[in-house]
Amino acid sequence: MLIVLPPSETKAFGGDGAPLNWDTLPNLSFPSLHEVRRDIAQDLGALPIEEAFAVLGVSEKMRPELEANQQLDQATTMPAILRYTGVLYDALDPGTLPDAALDSLAIGSALFGVVSSSDPIPYYRLSGSSKLPRRSGDDTPTMKKRWGSAISTALKQRDELIVDLRSGTYQQLGRVPAVTVRVETLREDGSRKVVSHFNKHYKGELARVLALAAAAGARPGSADEIADIARAAGMHVEGPVDKQNCHELTLVVSSTH
Repeated sequence: MLIVLPPSETKAFGGDGAPLNWDTLPNLSFPSLHEVRRDIAQDLGALPIEEAFAVLGVSEKMRPELEANQQLDQATTMPAILRYTGVLYDALDPGTLPDAALDSLAIGSALFGVVSSSDPIPYYRLSGSSKLPRRSGDDTPTMKKRWGSAISTALKQRDELIVDLRSGTYQQLGRVPAVTVRVETLREDGSRKVVSHFNKHYKGELARVLALAAAAGARPGSADEIADIARAAGMHVEGPVDKQNCHELTLVVSSTH
């Protein structure tokens, strides 16, 4: 089982790992993605900061993040699972997970495509919805165009059940047959509402449950078995329902945080 998480806009600065060797990227998983990774990193580093504000849709207070984009070849690194922060990662609480649980986690990314949780990455700013100009000036492709079928192919080559918890933006960078999860809240009158912001929290909780199950030896091969693991942990899960070449589960929660 491979649980693919979304990245987050918020990230931890710093790190005590060595800078990436962008020529070979020996410390990153999914080596078939290296060529696109290098190309995006070079274009991102070549983007003048004053242009980057508009291109990346950020304000002046984000200047340090744009400066970090220009230092990718010399920036220190830390494991991807610790680099990303925010609601989902707070719920996942990766610092308390054993290595065997972390081994089942991967993270989608506009810059790296997809990385394993332990892969060392630098601080950067780039979202999946960005259109990044090529340094040659030829065009300004979307991230989806840049990645093409590379992410989908890399994930399919893992030949294992994928639980895709990425948001829609990052799923579009590399769709793959997977178990997906919809989060709904149950209102007092019995009606349902799709959870928006806090679906990250609940997906983080689910990812933790699944990762711990994998560490304990679980090897689910279907959406039904994923649902069984979640239910055994006290979660209310419905489905699966076939949807867009995936098997969608619905995680029902009684209230939002």
